Amino acid sequence: MDEGERPVDSTSPPKTTETLADTFPRADDRMREDFTLTNGDDKPADAHDPNPVNRNVVLAVLVSGAFVVILNQTLLNTALPAFMRDFGITASAAQWVTTSFMLVNGIMIPITAFLIQNFTTRSLFLTAIGIFVVGTLICALAPVYPVLLLGRVIQAASGGMIMPLMQTILFAIFPRDKRGTAMGTFGLVISFAPAIGPSLSGWIVDHLPWQVLFYMMLPIAVIVLIVAYFILRNVTERTFPRLDVLSIILSSLGFGGLLYGFGTVGETGWASPQVLAPLIVGAFALVFFILRQLKLDEPILELRVLRYPMFTLNTVLGMLVFITMIGGMLILPLYMQNMSDFTAMESGLALLPGAAVMGLMSPVTGRIFDAIGAKWLSVIGFTLLTVTTFMLAVLTVDTSFTYLASVNTVRMLGVSMVMMPVTTAALNQLPQRLIPHGTALNNTMRQVASSIGTAVLVSVMTVASRDPEVYGAEGLVHGANVSFLVAAIIGVFGIVGSFFIKDSHGRGSQPANAE
Repeated sequence: MDEGERPVDSTSPPKTTETLADTFPRADDRMREDFTLTNGDDKPADAHDPNPVNRNVVLAVLVSGAFVVILNQTLLNTALPAFMRDFGITASAAQWVTTSFMLVNGIMIPITAFLIQNFTTRSLFLTAIGIFVVGTLICALAPVYPVLLLGRVIQAASGGMIMPLMQTILFAIFPRDKRGTAMGTFGLVISFAPAIGPSLSGWIVDHLPWQVLFYMMLPIAVIVLIVAYFILRNVTERTFPRLDVLSIILSSLGFGGLLYGFGTVGETGWASPQVLAPLIVGAFALVFFILRQLKLDEPILELRVLRYPMFTLNTVLGMLVFITMIGGMLILPLYMQNMSDFTAMESGLALLPGAAVMGLMSPVTGRIFDAIGAKWLSVIGFTLLTVTTFMLAVLTVDTSFTYLASVNTVRMLGVSMVMMPVTTAALNQLPQRLIPHGTALNNTMRQVASSIGTAVLVSVMTVASRDPEVYGAEGLVHGANVSFLVAAIIGVFGIVGSFFIKDSHGRGSQPANAE
């Protein structure tokens, strides 16, 4: 069956609430814009609720919540000198403002699937936003640095829950033929928010107290909390799985160890005990975590979702696009500031058009996905991303700003054609009851891929750099070029893998070992 075809199923018998979100929209919801979320907190949507809630209003609330949480991830990158000055701390200590956020965020994501099955999506969303408000307030009022770190940890706990939770809600309230558009709108936010974070925080820190970084997010978060309280209802069925404490511990050690280890490589190198110890502990803990999940009747994270071939393929493609993309986001600013004559502001401006294009194109690619699926979007997108990454592997100390900004803009256009479509195609393969596990696993794998990509590309750049005393600045540029070359080769694997995408809307998906 072609990806654009839409099968008609008018004879299927009524299904349980477990699959209602898949069945109901395919029939009646095409003719109505309103979708009932629940009659109460404990039961999923009912087609006959007299008070339907508009899907687009719910989407707006979710997107607003995502914006403040995701903006918060990159907002402090340029504020570290202000923290060092006000709190009298070193640069390595100040870095924990971002490192602790990444760690806690990564640890919380795999656990979110368990939380979604034990709590209503409404209560969990309100709790997550509420926790974010508390953490943000603690950061704004922090009298000493440890209190600021505590606030960041609380914020990160909220952020780790928000991303998988919001994707779960979107997949529950939107029919399959509109999920691409919804995820595209969602993609606009998660593309645009990190892009403006460093520039916005840089301006604020230069002109206002750093506390404004946190105070400005509070009103938005509070408004989202109030609106969600009145309009959001439960959209998933709670199964109340048993809490396995050992799985939580193994998950935290496993994913936390890997994220910390890979995140430290750029500063200390692969041979450092600070890198090797957490990587070894993380790897062993992750192996035991996986083995335990496969034995449990009610796992914390259902890894059997990987039995759906198209879910696994699209998840891997999502990881590949993250690894390839990180080259432009990380290596390019290092090249511009340390190996050429550009200022920090100019390096930020070079990345801004690409971020804007990626954000603006996400809703467009979402609509295209709804029409034709992910295959050709991914093929073309990976091709654009790979070719332009090769174009960044031939830099010199005199490469112009126009060349860098233009090439990166086309790169990010390619990313926008891949990222949300393959994520949507992956989750479309799963029955509704497995969506929480799919979103948690998909987001976790992207976090790990981002950390691995950062570690590998920075290491390649460092190793491939030639002695600047002998080769001058060109010796350093050589390292950046080799790093971009490695990123481009990874992109080639993405092009090849994209040709194997099929059934993007998941109407015929079955596990690989289905009888």
